[in-house]
Amino acid sequence: MSSFPYRKAHFIGIAGVGMSATALLLRDSGVAVTGSDEAIYPPISQVLAAERLDCRVPYGATNIPADADLIVIGKNARLVPESNAEVAEAFARAAGQGPVRPAILSFAQVLGLLSKDRTPVVMAGSFGKTTSVSLLSHCLLEAGLDPSFMIGAAPLSPPRAWHVGQGELFLLEGDEYPSSNTDDRSKFLHYNPAHLILTPLAHDHVNVFPTVESYLAPFHQLMDLTAPEALVMAALSGELSRRFLEAVKRPVTTFGVDQGEWQARDIRLGERSRFTLTHKGVAMVEVETGQLGLHNIENMVGVGAFVLTRGLVSAADYARAMGSFLGIRRRLDRKSLRTNVPIYEGFGSSYDKARSAIAAMKLHFPERRLVAVFEPHTFSWRNRATLHWYDDAFAGCDEVLVYEPASQGAGTHDQVTQAEIVARIRAAGQRATPVTSCAEGVAALESGLQGDEAVILLSSGPLGGFIEAIPAMCEQRWPI
Repeated sequence: MSSFPYRKAHFIGIAGVGMSATALLLRDSGVAVTGSDEAIYPPISQVLAAERLDCRVPYGATNIPADADLIVIGKNARLVPESNAEVAEAFARAAGQGPVRPAILSFAQVLGLLSKDRTPVVMAGSFGKTTSVSLLSHCLLEAGLDPSFMIGAAPLSPPRAWHVGQGELFLLEGDEYPSSNTDDRSKFLHYNPAHLILTPLAHDHVNVFPTVESYLAPFHQLMDLTAPEALVMAALSGELSRRFLEAVKRPVTTFGVDQGEWQARDIRLGERSRFTLTHKGVAMVEVETGQLGLHNIENMVGVGAFVLTRGLVSAADYARAMGSFLGIRRRLDRKSLRTNVPIYEGFGSSYDKARSAIAAMKLHFPERRLVAVFEPHTFSWRNRATLHWYDDAFAGCDEVLVYEPASQGAGTHDQVTQAEIVARIRAAGQRATPVTSCAEGVAALESGLQGDEAVILLSSGPLGGFIEAIPAMCEQRWPI
């Protein structure tokens, strides 16, 4: 990666999972890196502290080193020159007002530059892409290969979200969301895939893509960017997946739990689940996994299809890696092993992700009452245009605690209120309780739980402290 054209980079908004992983990837590639943010919270604060990366809080014009020749600015709504002095200073320097005239890029553009001399393998889709790139990274590392990768989350396997490898492959999580506040192109359009894995497609980010057609448009652009000789693999389970593939004019290898050329057969669910990976009906290998849910089995089918089709690892090595995969923080990871109450956190950033998490909990804990603790954090959950999501989003749950919606960016769209969300859930036949603080919510749970429930935490935000407080309460009330 010695061809990277910059020598000293400063990241504004470094506390995001994608920004922090890209910053560390760049540092490990030989570039001097500093960063700043308004505030930095776990787990990213712990990662950056452990890596001893120079991070400054809060934002300020003097945070930017005088000799920085690259400034990377995140997508946060606050990162605009009109209201952020540090961003204003960055653009002033880029205009030539300083000793160095730095380039201003998004982290997606940085990843595109870093990977251009390697063989990029891009995982894109509405949900499952983070888990898929983590699974593939873990699988190749366990088999003795040494890929580079960037994962937009905090994985447990592999042990960190970035790696500069010596191998040819560069594994990238491809996001359809806009690259920055000044670049509306989807992040993945800055990558040039040598191979592409498409996870399920479903309409998401409605504040950016108001129609199905506008949502699918960048995926068609990504397909056009993918090398003609590339292996393109696609899941069939998403509500828009088949519609998208019908318009694709190139060979695509399909996969799914029970549909496609690659499938999972003879599925036996439990805290350790088992299935047989098959190709066109022929058994390839038996797989065991500790990950919950059919959606995670589908992710493993896609990864298995890719590595076995490309001949990257043996079937036995693939199966061993799936069995040892520990998962990703906030992607159905168990929050405590010191209580008899199973508490898992799902990444509830969209309807489909929430539904997948709830379905997984119902499959694995069918005898337990299911309690959801939910924060409407993303724009999609807070937008009046998607209020209908609540008609069945929590189907299967016996009770839903609804934390107050996030307020950041509320003025940019038609935001619904907590009362409207609770009313819509109740109208669908679910018990829903509004809570405005962690203490109030924990008290409600403590008085209502009997110890025979399962709990799913759903948010893409901090969830008001519930993520730490609920396991602590259950450990005290129902210890193992």
